[in-house]
Amino acid sequence: MRTLFLECNMGAAGDMLMAALYELLEDQDALLKTMNALGLPKIGFHAEGAITCGIKGTRMRMSTDMGEEESTDVPKGHGGHIHRHETINHAHDDHSEHHSHHEQQGKHVHIHLSDVKNIIEALPLPQVVIHDAVSVYERLADAESCVHGQSVEQIHFHEVGTLDAIGDVVGVCYAIHLLNVEQIAVSSVHVGSGQVQCAHGILPVPSPATERLLRGIPVYGGVISGELCTPTGAALLSHFADSYGPMPAMTVEKTGYGIGKKEFPVANCVRAFLGEVQGERTCQTVGRITELCCNIDDMTPESLGYATQALLDSGALEVYTTPIQMKKGRPGILLTVLCRPDCRRDVVEQIFRHTTTNGLRVKDCDKYFLAPGQDSVTVDGYTIRVKTASGHGVSRKKPEYDDVACAAKESGRSFGDIWELAFLEIKDMEKTQVQRRGNLQLHLRS
Repeated sequence: MRTLFLECNMGAAGDMLMAALYELLEDQDALLKTMNALGLPKIGFHAEGAITCGIKGTRMRMSTDMGEEESTDVPKGHGGHIHRHETINHAHDDHSEHHSHHEQQGKHVHIHLSDVKNIIEALPLPQVVIHDAVSVYERLADAESCVHGQSVEQIHFHEVGTLDAIGDVVGVCYAIHLLNVEQIAVSSVHVGSGQVQCAHGILPVPSPATERLLRGIPVYGGVISGELCTPTGAALLSHFADSYGPMPAMTVEKTGYGIGKKEFPVANCVRAFLGEVQGERTCQTVGRITELCCNIDDMTPESLGYATQALLDSGALEVYTTPIQMKKGRPGILLTVLCRPDCRRDVVEQIFRHTTTNGLRVKDCDKYFLAPGQDSVTVDGYTIRVKTASGHGVSRKKPEYDDVACAAKESGRSFGDIWELAFLEIKDMEKTQVQRRGNLQLHLRS
């Protein structure tokens, strides 16, 4: 099975992803010629050789005479700035910072999601590329909507940052289309650490929008201070990835290095592998989990409820109770807590702190699970996130409850109506994906 594996040991950004994919293409000029012929206002695409820690790769640049809108990493210990590699696509309010170029122009120009869709849908590109690009931008707008407490229709983007990000999104979507892969696997995503300064002020890393986009995806921080995964990168990964985890066993044909602008003690790049994987779609669906159990017969329902929430807040993955019969026929409760093995010590302390038990039973277990993912559909103008799970020959999709409830409340329709419409959109999306795979197989055979 023709597979693309994206190694995100230094996070992901739109320009880095496009550069890595560019290196995998047989006809690299086709990508640049098409992108430069799209007619995006005052935007030009250039691929140039670059070096990171002695490794040769490609840096993708977009030239514009409209200036750049960038957020900056905040180094530890002082308020200085290190210029980052990609424009963050945050929504901005009326009190945003004005960079010198915009001060000369006198004002920012704001555009909304509907404007972005109109720009993308007017581009002379295959329909599947347009659909993917619009879906990625809907993810971005939905994340911003959740972060800022506004409806998707109220979210607006600065014109410069949006045009830059549209170029990244469309470029990645078109490159993936040209590669004709059957599945895309992604490593755990390094998000960085510390703080980043953008138009809203100084925010934690990962930024709130990035964190929202990466929910359900394995991520990790580290000692590297800076924003490694941007909202645009997170939206692209969450849209295209079929599975997450270590690199699958594959016969590699090509490797691409997409290099970022920042310099670190380690190679700052996204590495893309193109090759063949034998068998069905690859998912990392085996792991380890710790189970802690105790019997309780002397706690009130109220205190047990409080203990349950405290355990979840302390890092437990799941907490549940089961009615049992104890000594002398007394009714009791079996408390079961699931957590990651590395969190066991902290969770044990919290169980003793918040319950009346004097002892625990602990065992480490193998865990088989369906690889989580996320997609989205649109119902009556509302973006509904879709939880996906796949692996072991099974694939499932379900609308996100919170989004359905929000759409029902704002539209005045019933929850059941929105839920059913969301499932219809999911079925249509699945048909499109099946058709795309069929066209791909015909293309490969020819």
